[in-house]
Amino acid sequence: MTAPDPQRLTDLGKRLDEFQTKQAAAKRTPPSQSGNATRVAAELVGGLFVGGGIGWGIDHLFHTAPWGIVVFFILGAAAGIRGVMRTAQKINAAAAADVEEK
Repeated sequence: MTAPDPQRLTDLGKRLDEFQTKQAAAKRTPPSQSGNATRVAAELVGGLFVGGGIGWGIDHLFHTAPWGIVVFFILGAAAGIRGVMRTAQKINAAAAADVEEK
């Protein structure tokens, strides 16, 4: 096995550095309003389905129907709402930063 050429490794490092600076300089386009709405809806529906699924599983395993599904559905709704609020805060912060740039 031959030793790596130091010059080739140096050139590769320079090209990688140039690529990373180009990637950092490239501006990402913000998501559209429909993209944001889909993201918020997915957060809420995901929380409800996961909470309901866990509750159904607990009810099925421990024969505690309907308490597990009720409790975990409510917890899933709370988690979904919390996720929606967090997502809305990120969207608002990104919009405020976009307004400040202009």
